[in-house]
Amino acid sequence: MLIDEACVGCIINQSIKVSKAIGADDGLREKLTHAVDDMSKSFSFSNNPPEIAADVYEMMATLAHKTDLYDKVKALSTKKALSFVPLLEDKLAKSKNKLLTATKIAVAGNVIDLAAEVEFDLEEELSKIFHTDFSHNDFSQFEQKLLKARTVLVIGDNVGEHVFDFLFIKTLQRLYPNVFFSYMVRGNPIINDVTMKEAKEAEFDKLCNLVDSGVNTPGFTYDRANQASQELFDSVDLVVSKGMGNYECLSPSHREGICFLLKVKCGVVANSLQKEIGDIICKVV
Repeated sequence: MLIDEACVGCIINQSIKVSKAIGADDGLREKLTHAVDDMSKSFSFSNNPPEIAADVYEMMATLAHKTDLYDKVKALSTKKALSFVPLLEDKLAKSKNKLLTATKIAVAGNVIDLAAEVEFDLEEELSKIFHTDFSHNDFSQFEQKLLKARTVLVIGDNVGEHVFDFLFIKTLQRLYPNVFFSYMVRGNPIINDVTMKEAKEAEFDKLCNLVDSGVNTPGFTYDRANQASQELFDSVDLVVSKGMGNYECLSPSHREGICFLLKVKCGVVANSLQKEIGDIICKVV
């Protein structure tokens, strides 16, 4: 999906969030705001939001002299997510429908999004996610595709959320022992995107096939991915796309067999899905 006029204002506002996250002084905060505002005047409406965001965040990181703008915040997100693991593991152990429970856990983790128009509280989300229906509910189709699949690729989204993805894949492996699972991460940190660094710290490399997509966008932009990732994306039986950034990049896609799992956190994505902000989505295309 291509950027909307509403995306422009949202991206400009990211300079304020970044300034707060890195503790920028007045001079740097003003520099970031002016730079992003100037950059917005030449945004191309033939690009998707993650492509625009990639350039904006790269510029802000350069001005702030940081490789990873949200390094400290990501560490806190991971710590908070890990604190819920015992509770979620107990929930899974007692669940009569482990696939549904694991899928809901994966979607709940998607609230950890530092670039979202609307922010949600993780603890509150976990308290209600298991009693909330998917607004777009293709869960039965997702289940049928998993039954037929031999290879599955899960495309990760954000740090903290990746802790929930780990539980999700771990459960899928138990339910479908003959399926080969891969987990794909970003090529470098853009916003709070999960990279090889955080994935290896979480031991995804011991859990499944861990893949660096090579993309510099907060979403899987196929044309910016390395060849190995493109080949994997094209060849697997099923792709599970986590989060709004991946949805924005893969809607539409040249391939079928994609399951989008996300929390709707902005009006533009809500309009695209014909849903409401706050809805949870399980959409198979």
